[in-house]
Amino acid sequence: MTDTSSRLHTGSHDLPVSPELSRFMAGNWAASPLPGVDRVPGHAVTPARRARLSARFPGERLIIPAGELKVRSNDCDHRFRPHSAYAWLTGLTGEDQVGHVLVLEPSGPHAHEAILYLRPRSPRAGGNEEFYRDRRYGEFWVGRRADLAEAEALTGIRCAHLDALGSPAGRNAATDGELATVLSELRLVKDAWEVEQLQLAVDHTAAGFEDVVRALPRALAHPRGERWIEGVFGLRARAEGNGTGYDTIAASGAHACVLHWIRNDGRLNPDELLLLDAGVETDTLYTADITRTLPLSGRFSPVQRQVYELVLAAQEAGMAALRPGASFRDFHRAGMRVIAEGLAEWGVLKHAEGDLHRRYTLCSSGHMLGLDVHDCAQARSETYLDGVLEEGQVLTVEPGLYLQPDDETLPAELRGIGVRIEDDLVVTADGARLMSGALPRTVDGIEEWMGRLLNG
Repeated sequence: MTDTSSRLHTGSHDLPVSPELSRFMAGNWAASPLPGVDRVPGHAVTPARRARLSARFPGERLIIPAGELKVRSNDCDHRFRPHSAYAWLTGLTGEDQVGHVLVLEPSGPHAHEAILYLRPRSPRAGGNEEFYRDRRYGEFWVGRRADLAEAEALTGIRCAHLDALGSPAGRNAATDGELATVLSELRLVKDAWEVEQLQLAVDHTAAGFEDVVRALPRALAHPRGERWIEGVFGLRARAEGNGTGYDTIAASGAHACVLHWIRNDGRLNPDELLLLDAGVETDTLYTADITRTLPLSGRFSPVQRQVYELVLAAQEAGMAALRPGASFRDFHRAGMRVIAEGLAEWGVLKHAEGDLHRRYTLCSSGHMLGLDVHDCAQARSETYLDGVLEEGQVLTVEPGLYLQPDDETLPAELRGIGVRIEDDLVVTADGARLMSGALPRTVDGIEEWMGRLLNG
């Protein structure tokens, strides 16, 4: 059994505590329960989720940890975000969930009882010094935690002290591949509440893109304009949600040819394009994932328009292929067919057959979206990549062309141009609904939108 109450995480430079100070700190504190304790968002749907998981593993103990802190440097930890499966099953998404564990205990041949093991708010009497001395968990250092009764009121789940957990045998989502796979597959189809959360993330993200366009004059004047863009979007993400759902890609010029450019340390050139790939993560941890490629001057040059419109045509073809019963890979194949034919028309490729177009596209054209930006990644191939689409699934469609600056198969005027267009869609009964349609996608639409924001 692990005794969390007797282990303090203090810094090496902390001053010792005298007996007098310890006694003084132990008394004269007013009762201060958490204000307005209410059920966590989405509490109405978490019992059904746990029941679905229970049905897949009758008679087995299932252990789903929230996760632990990870050191960033010395005594500074990375900001904590609970594991997505834990958040999905409990509705708990805060930074105070460090080390907590959900256990589904078998309670019959085909049932489980959920028990949430957590580190409750530490008492301020009886010699317990955690509340003011512990730098990782102490209330005066990192904020308040719920006590056991408050946690039960929040979640509707029976709660117990983390010290009572010990080291139980069972399937652990952190180490058991089959359990991780099932948890991914159960999340492939989103319920109505999840779609609402994703739409909220998309709407906040659209507002963040507008913030970026309005900030372009100052970003263009800064020697690290890409980083200015990243900061502007990050402000929106933190103000409206938990933060960004992934590291923002603010890639100008040839940096846009690097798929995951997150250094964001480049200067902006008004003659070039900016590829912005960013998403706001809501407080409930659902994230959007949107990319727009924007002319930093506000107007596309002829060659920029040429590349952009081919990628847009590929995206339109991909989105048109989304419907229940279609293969997941169909939308990628449809988009890549357009890309290959376009490259052949330009004379970059001799013909559109085969896979030589992949020199210029590099990766697939989309993925599932939800609590993780690349959601449900542990699902089996036959249920995801080689499976069929179902109503309620949310995914991205994001074809791109990445024309490297040193690629001698390309004419000089095409080199160094990177374009990606990415939107979020939910599969409906007869096709798919574009969730991110508030942001323009056409050349004319983008130019009008940018002009209005920059001159308004």
